[in-house]
Amino acid sequence: MEGKIHVLIPEEKVQARLDELAAQINADYEGKQIHLICVLKGGVFAACELAKRITLPLTMDFMSVSSYGDATVSSGLVRIVKDLDEPIENKHVLIAEDIIDSGNTLHHLLEILTSRRPADIQICTLLDKPDRRTAQVEVKYTGFSIPDKFVIGCGLDYKQLYRNLPYVGVIE
Repeated sequence: MEGKIHVLIPEEKVQARLDELAAQINADYEGKQIHLICVLKGGVFAACELAKRITLPLTMDFMSVSSYGDATVSSGLVRIVKDLDEPIENKHVLIAEDIIDSGNTLHHLLEILTSRRPADIQICTLLDKPDRRTAQVEVKYTGFSIPDKFVIGCGLDYKQLYRNLPYVGVIE
């Protein structure tokens, strides 16, 4: 994938939307402690930015689930690369994702986490591609709905590159 990068969502809009999402989360979880689960690798950028803005008691854990490999579309095969370090029973779990595409990976992840009996589970994603959805998942907090384009930046990669871009872009 070579070419010029077109900015789809500039850094300023990403940061402003993260502020808004955190404000909504702070209001919704008032009086509660949040257990933020970051879905690695891409989710770490949005999860850390979100965590800095959450003013409530917060614990974090990390999980890595893959269905892409080096491809630009999901293979549909989901594998757990890294499981959680802490139990989530009776915790208010908030899953932080970089992007929801088909929803298959997240659907599988929700089945696994729900079986561990948290108090509740909600999903926060920076980006959503609703046109690609093949598995039903309920997303409570969405940063941006985007068209069906392969995007990079803000944690999203192509062959592990471009994650560190502060904006969401498309390679033309």
